[in-house]
Amino acid sequence: MPRFKLTIEYDGTPFVGWQRQDNGPSVQAALEAAVRGYCQVDALVQGAGRTDAGVHALGQVAHVDLPRDDRPEVVANALNAHLRPHPVAVLKAEKVGEDFHARFSAIERGYIYRIVNRRAPAVLEAGHAWWVSPPLDVAAMHDAAQVLIGKHDFSSFRAAECQAESPVKTIDEINVTRDGEVIALTARARSFLHHQVRNIVGTLKFVGEGKWTKADVKAALDAHDRSAAGPTAPPDGLYLTYVKYP
Repeated sequence: MPRFKLTIEYDGTPFVGWQRQDNGPSVQAALEAAVRGYCQVDALVQGAGRTDAGVHALGQVAHVDLPRDDRPEVVANALNAHLRPHPVAVLKAEKVGEDFHARFSAIERGYIYRIVNRRAPAVLEAGHAWWVSPPLDVAAMHDAAQVLIGKHDFSSFRAAECQAESPVKTIDEINVTRDGEVIALTARARSFLHHQVRNIVGTLKFVGEGKWTKADVKAALDAHDRSAAGPTAPPDGLYLTYVKYP
């Protein structure tokens, strides 16, 4: 059966996450239902990463084997028709070889975390950004984030339920920038631990508020203890932006 690579956008607000679960609707289940409607078969849609409940995607990638050898644009259009009214869209479908795997073939992933930093509540951004009222020092946040770049034991920024075999990861880049009221943290790495980006954002918020210094972030990293770092930022502001392949 031909294998198709799907690039997917979704609003994570109504979902329990990417992965199919018994306790509510998931993005994976919505896509598999769309495949069933299109091809009248049950097929496994395998994603590049398991985003959490409430986390969004601008460029999630998945693959699926279909019994129909339709043109890629036909596949994308058909799946989108069957996805309605879910807030999920297949941006692009591509035919790939059977050796392609959305998760295991990936060589880099990118995330963005958005903060609305203003006194007034973020009404229009509710569910799609973290509203933080106190003024944040973006320059200090960016500078402190640089101690996290490179290969480290990220146990201090790892969720207790993380299933990764090792807490050691390599972060290639972290940037914190401001555009008006919106602060954006962007990060790229081959892969991330469960809650790693959200735990980094929660920690850097302390720095932005002047409660922590760059040295405190380094000390938290070196502690290899989740309780040494800051809180987990809410899922609302997190977006999987892209997945890169060879």
